[in-house]
Order: sequence, then C-alpha cells, then structure tokens
Amino acid sequence: MDVRGGACRGRRDRAGGRLAGEKGFVGKPFQSGNFGAGTGATIGKTNGRKNAMKGGVGAAAFRQGDLMVGAVFAVNAAGDVMENGKILAGALTEDHTSFADSGTLVLNSYAINEDLFAGNTVIGCIFTNGLLTKPQATRIAGRGQDGIAKAIHPAHSVFDGDTVFVMASGKVATTIDAIGILAEHATTAAIADAIKNAESYSCFTSYKELTTFNYFNFQQ
Repeated sequence: MDVRGGACRGRRDRAGGRLAGEKGFVGKPFQSGNFGAGTGATIGKTNGRKNAMKGGVGAAAFRQGDLMVGAVFAVNAAGDVMENGKILAGALTEDHTSFADSGTLVLNSYAINEDLFAGNTVIGCIFTNGLLTKPQATRIAGRGQDGIAKAIHPAHSVFDGDTVFVMASGKVATTIDAIGILAEHATTAAIADAIKNAESYSCFTSYKELTTFNYFNFQQ
C-alpha cells in the first residue's frame, strides 16, 4: 500500500497480485492490520514521517434483517484516525509524548505551499447484497466518503487519494438510504478495525503499542 514503508522495489504485476491474493485469502479468514494492502500503510504524516504511526487494512459488516453491508479499507492517510470525536492514532509530537493533531498542524502551515505528504490514500470497497443500479452504487460510494470524513481528520486533503468502490449482488430489494446508513457505519468501523489490529513496524508505532505500554498515560 505504501511503498515507502517497506520494500519499495517489491512491486507486483497483475499475475503477482492475483497470486498474492489467492495465497493470502482463498480458504482463509480475513486478517486485519499488517496484511495485504495494510502491510506498509502509515497514518498521521502531517508532522513528518518520523512522527507517523502504523496504518493497516480493516473490515466491518452490518446487517438489518436480510440486508447486509460490509466494507474493507486500507488506511494510509495523511491525517489522524478518529473515534468518538477523539484521536485514536495519528501524528505524534517530536518527543512522541502526545498527539500533534494533524488538523492543527495543517492550519498552522497554511502559508507553506509544499507537498510534504505524498503517497497517501484511504481506499476501500463497500459490499452489499442489496439491489443497486450503477448511479445508486455511485451514491453509496459517496456515503463511504462520508464515513471516511467521520473517521479521518483532516479527510480528503489534497495529499490523499481517497477512493471508494461499491459492489452489489442485487439479491435484496431495499432503499438506497438503508444501504447508505450501513455503508457509512461499515466504513468508519473498518477504518478503526485497521488501526486497532495493526502492529508496530519499522519506526512506526501502532495503536496496540500505545495502549499496551500506556505511552504518555494513554487515555481514550
């Protein structure tokens, strides 16, 4: 996902990508955190890469009666990951004793016209057994972007390539709004799942490490 976070020369072609997917997922349960696209993902790069934290890949699904909606997202954002209005993980201060707050950092550097955060994106797919037309699927992708905006701050920056895909099997007749509500919930939950299951890698501290060792008297 983020070639700067690992072996940047290990790029896969189409055949290699298919083989990696088959070996990693066929006949196996989905794994969140440092797997697949989440292997090299990082978050909170607004204070420099040395103060960023570990991102990852995550999934979540919700059901209402016969209607099911799920999401899988790779989280490699420039900004911080939020939960219940608080920073879950993101840019750290220079001494790594607290969160730097990516929103504040971006505002304070408003006069600096320089791309300091290249190589970021939150990308994922929303799946549903609901019936959707192509225009409706595009609308649901927008609800996924709403979910990203709830889970990432700042979201949709010029340094991010946030993208949402939608797949629908069309087995359940339902309203687009019902799918949209579940899609938004699934997106935010999948992003949190990615962060909570990521492991520290290289110089990038994970949410797990923060909470396990109680860095800077970590409190939610």
